[in-house]
Amino acid sequence: MAASTEQAAQQMLTVLEKTVSQNQNDQKQAMDYIAAACQQDFPVFVQCLSMILRTQQCESFVRQAAGLQLKNVLCAKETETRTGYLQRWLQLTTEVREQVKQNVTGTLGTEPSRPSIAAQCVAAIACAELPQNLWPNVIQLLKSNVTEPASGEMLKESSLETLGYICQDIDPRHLEAKANDVLTAIIHGMRPEEGSANVRFAATNALLNSLEFTKTNFDNEAERNIIMQVVCESTNSPDQRVKVASLQCLVRIMQLYYEHMLPYMGSALFQITLGAMKSQEPEVAMQGMEFWSTVAEEEFDLYMAYEDDVERGVENPQCSSRRFMEQAASHVCPVLLEAMAHHDDGDDEDDWTPAKAAGVCLMLAAQCVRDDIVNYVIPFFKHFQNPDWKYKEAAIMAFGSILDGPDPKKLLPMAQEALPAIVAAMCDKNVNVRDTAAWALGRVIDTCSELANNAELLQSVLPALSNGLHQEPRVANNVCWALVSLVKACYESAVANGTDGTGQPETFALSSVFDPMVNELIKITDRADGNQSNLRITAYEALMELIKHSPKDCYSAVRNTTVVILKKLESLLQMESQATSEADKAQVRDLQAMLCATLQSVTRKMQPVDIPAVGEHIMNGLLQIMNRAAATRSNAVMEEALLAVACLAEHLGKGFINYMNVLKPYLLQGLANVDETQVCAAAVGLVTDLSRALEADIMPYMDGMIEKLIFCLQAPKLDRNVKVVIIGTFADIAMAIESNFERYLNTVVPILNDAQNAAVVTDPNDDDQVDYVDRLREACLNSYTGILQGFKASPDIAATRMTVKAFVEPIISLIVRVSSMEPVPPSESLMATTAGIIGDLVGIYEGEIVRFFTSENVNNMLQKGRKSKVGKTKSMANWATKEIKKYTSNGAAGFNFNR
Repeated sequence: MAASTEQAAQQMLTVLEKTVSQNQNDQKQAMDYIAAACQQDFPVFVQCLSMILRTQQCESFVRQAAGLQLKNVLCAKETETRTGYLQRWLQLTTEVREQVKQNVTGTLGTEPSRPSIAAQCVAAIACAELPQNLWPNVIQLLKSNVTEPASGEMLKESSLETLGYICQDIDPRHLEAKANDVLTAIIHGMRPEEGSANVRFAATNALLNSLEFTKTNFDNEAERNIIMQVVCESTNSPDQRVKVASLQCLVRIMQLYYEHMLPYMGSALFQITLGAMKSQEPEVAMQGMEFWSTVAEEEFDLYMAYEDDVERGVENPQCSSRRFMEQAASHVCPVLLEAMAHHDDGDDEDDWTPAKAAGVCLMLAAQCVRDDIVNYVIPFFKHFQNPDWKYKEAAIMAFGSILDGPDPKKLLPMAQEALPAIVAAMCDKNVNVRDTAAWALGRVIDTCSELANNAELLQSVLPALSNGLHQEPRVANNVCWALVSLVKACYESAVANGTDGTGQPETFALSSVFDPMVNELIKITDRADGNQSNLRITAYEALMELIKHSPKDCYSAVRNTTVVILKKLESLLQMESQATSEADKAQVRDLQAMLCATLQSVTRKMQPVDIPAVGEHIMNGLLQIMNRAAATRSNAVMEEALLAVACLAEHLGKGFINYMNVLKPYLLQGLANVDETQVCAAAVGLVTDLSRALEADIMPYMDGMIEKLIFCLQAPKLDRNVKVVIIGTFADIAMAIESNFERYLNTVVPILNDAQNAAVVTDPNDDDQVDYVDRLREACLNSYTGILQGFKASPDIAATRMTVKAFVEPIISLIVRVSSMEPVPPSESLMATTAGIIGDLVGIYEGEIVRFFTSENVNNMLQKGRKSKVGKTKSMANWATKEIKKYTSNGAAGFNFNR
């Protein structure tokens, strides 16, 4: 940069003018200069940009460009980049930071265009500095900008915008102490006396973003009343932006502060939101529906929590639902039903409309009010025969939407009565009606599964579904899912009537048409328009479900499908090499992933006698897919291919050894792919399946796998949940190679020790942390158990004792920690695993070790386990207790770790 900041600013001004040049070369040179200037002298760079932003004599577009570049070097979406930007800003001298802050705050209210770029810059700096206890007066400054009588419209508006951005991006904890100042400014800007709709809109948006940290204010009745009054008054604004934003605030308030809403529901909220639902303005109507959807969701969750308390035997369980939805349903439902009938034939499938919002709201209302919903909706079913397609489609949609609410026994007669009309609607001349009919048919079968075995019904439903598969992609898509519902229902019914040792029924109601159904779905995957409405992918998903839910007498169709899928894999490899556009290549890769998933379903259904014959063909196809996926870095394809290989290994058992040499490079590459969690997780799962399938035969390949697993555990980027799975994988490896695991003890045991030491709950109220620690402890204990049992397989018990003694101390330490039940008790699964390893250790060391397991904590944990309703926990706790008792009275010498 130039010697002085003024010269640098002048040069930057010239460069910024070129950022909007029509000449692409000028644009590129300008952006390159800006990137270089940022790197070479960041303090001068941000000073220059802030000076240009503040200078009102500059062209408006140049000021905006300066503000945009300044914002872009202060904040970023990616966590790692954002952290780097934060550190870079905080490393600036106080003098530089203060000058930039004065410039950006001084720009507020001086920009001729909306939205304010200065507001975004101020917010970015505030979000960086407030958590560090820097710039403590920024909120007060913004409040003054809004509340001072002399402040102009633009200053108030941009200051409120700034508050909104800060509230949106900052951790709420850092603003709780300043919540009163924030709310004072916002409420002032929302007052009916405020003459500017732009100011009121900015204030209302700021309130929407601030609601999460205003709990203290909502807990105070007087302050809550003021907030609710201002928001409710704002819903009457003639400016639609303000009206919609105010309704959004009501939705969020209901979500966050449901327990406080009783005084306002009857006096204001009911009328406001019901009126909004009836509005001719789509955005207003949808917010009214969103409000009642939120009410229904909150009350459904409260009721489920109450039922859970009852089931767990909680003393005097209380349901804190105010039953707003139940009381309002008779008024809300007719409005929703009417709204569902008001949409255009040309509405885009992906557009969110009042009709769609009404359908979702009705569905949630049904879950909430249950049986009563039928009374409000039945009168609307007269429109099944309405010649106006909008009302016919709405009636069918309404029927499908309420099915999750009432008791299925109450629904069954109604479903039987409605089905003929729904089936007939699948031949309607209007595609919207046919589409909704196919969706509703699947919903009916899914909910009232006993209808699936009705022979008379199948005679009418199956031809309608077959016909629907060849209609428009959106219709065929829903037909695919209706077929899945039908097959699942018939299969579950057949299973209920009895199965053989494999758990499969001999036959089911669709056996005679199963082969044609599979063939029809395969044809659908070849449709020229299969890329529309996700049809091709949905058809493959349906095919997988059909194979998964096939009885024994449909096995030939399953076996034949293998050949078809393998041929399709070959053709897809050719298609990818011929594809020119990125969109076409991406679609081919999606299909490759789906075909690999379908192969998994087929392999799981294959009979053992057929697996060796087709295994080589399947593996060759998968190897080709993995080779292409590795070359093109197609992670989704690689993930599904690895999962398919795991499935094949499971079925081939030791016969899979023939493929290990060709598989090895792809497996190791998958394990090393820590940047792609799903691929890495699939590779880790494959190691487990290979260990179980090959047992000791896997030993020649184990060094490379262990090396990569350790690499994964040390990778900072890898998802911690995958690391938990890796920790548990050592159990399967140890069980497979038994005493050969001694080769890896010095590597693995310290890792297990580090993992269990890291497994500490620091916040008992953090459910995610509690669950993670519980799973990590269980994974460590499972691995210790696998190692113990692997060595126990050796006939030399003395050698086993000596080998295992090296890592008994960390096992006992973890058992003691788990049994202390602090700060939270272990899960049922962790208790079972802990009890199991206690039994194993006592079985190996007998009286030498038993003293460690006679403490009060261990006794209490085992006592709790013995009373458990979970079979495994109870049996393991009983077994461990018996093993301890067996040696407690012997008075044997104590265990010495150092001996």
